[in-house]
Amino acid sequence: MAFKGQAEYSVDSKGRVAIPAKMRSAMSPEAKSTFTITRGMEKCIALYPMDRWSEMEKEIEELNMYKSKARGFVRRILMWADEVSLDGQGRITIPKSLVKFGNLSDRALILGAFDRLEIWDPDTFDHYLDDQEDDYETLAESVMGM
Repeated sequence: MAFKGQAEYSVDSKGRVAIPAKMRSAMSPEAKSTFTITRGMEKCIALYPMDRWSEMEKEIEELNMYKSKARGFVRRILMWADEVSLDGQGRITIPKSLVKFGNLSDRALILGAFDRLEIWDPDTFDHYLDDQEDDYETLAESVMGM
């Protein structure tokens, strides 16, 4: 099942944020309520359910480590990576380094992004949308059009 939708939640002083119930219910039982959290693209934090992360590890394993760009990518994605589990209240704790990277303060925008969740500072996401060259229709046509 794909993650979809959006929700804005508060981030407490310990870096905890609730994951929306509809997004938690999209997790497969194989994920065991656990995610790998890491730096995402642009200025977001990526949250991969463990079953999807296991698939990504297989993809990473196939990279040619004799290529410097492959080594650099592996270093960068894994240096930020950590394992987080949902607590009894459906929250995760975002590591301090990722809170700083994502510029999170007291609010977080949680987006469903098909196989993962993205956590954004709401203002950063608004700026990201404003900076996009293509409007929705043009983007849809260029990506999905034949």
